[in-house]
Amino acid sequence: MGGGSDGKNGREILCDALAGASAGAVAATFVCPLDVIKTRLQVHGPPEVCPSSSHRNVIISSLKQIIKIEGVSGLYRGLTPTITALLPNWAVYFSVYNQLKSLLHSHVDENNELSVGANILAAAGAGAATAITTNPLWVVKTRLQTQGMRNDVEPYKSMLSALRRIMVEEGRRGLYSGLLPSLVGVSHVAIQFPSYEKIKSYLARKENTSVDRLSPKDVAISSSLSKVIASTLTYPHEVIRARLQEQGHARNNSNKYAGVIDCVRKVFHQDGIPGFYRGYATNLLRTTPSAVITFTSYEMIHRFFLQAIPA
Repeated sequence: MGGGSDGKNGREILCDALAGASAGAVAATFVCPLDVIKTRLQVHGPPEVCPSSSHRNVIISSLKQIIKIEGVSGLYRGLTPTITALLPNWAVYFSVYNQLKSLLHSHVDENNELSVGANILAAAGAGAATAITTNPLWVVKTRLQTQGMRNDVEPYKSMLSALRRIMVEEGRRGLYSGLLPSLVGVSHVAIQFPSYEKIKSYLARKENTSVDRLSPKDVAISSSLSKVIASTLTYPHEVIRARLQEQGHARNNSNKYAGVIDCVRKVFHQDGIPGFYRGYATNLLRTTPSAVITFTSYEMIHRFFLQAIPA
């Protein structure tokens, strides 16, 4: 993910976008069932059949319950909007991130690598641009994944149907519900990407090679460690975001949140600190392999496109 000091050319930006979109789609398909369970745990808590079970039993029980009630297709609810969101999500993210890194390349440390501060700035800027661009699609994904748990709501028929209904019934505010915690969630990538870059640099120096020549194994190690670090530190914002995005789906919601602060207060009052980590174990099981697949796929596909697309 390197770049020159005067910004990237059109070919490099195209390679960033194509590789990012492809990697995101591959990862989303692999981990969709766990993503569905994570979202439902964040919003509704564990199934009634095992409210106090271990994380492993909760995941297994959730899988069984979804298959029993909704069939195998229930495990892939929201896959279309997930992929639809991830295509521009990672395309925008990697393109903006690498472009900002190139523009900030004058801020290097003693190892001639981008400084931590510059790396954080690039990651945060790319994260903010991505959150604003794709928020409506994430709202739809959350609604589609949780609607099977509500009998008092007319189900959305498709992604486009959901977008139209939300716009008609709730307006733009509905499409951008959860945007504030999403922007707060920029702190996640502001931790993950600099960590990823530093771990890659460490492994490259250790193996006497360049970061662009690291093996898939080293990329996988870097991506998994950086993801665990970032997820642990920033997970609570995902719970708040999911609750705010989902609440508009219910017609009679007695636990309506007035905003981010009200949501934080109610979650803490009802469940304490553990309430902010609902679905955390499932999230790690989902996001860690997802990060490994996404980043490793990105690096390998990016190298392919750089060779395949003429300069």
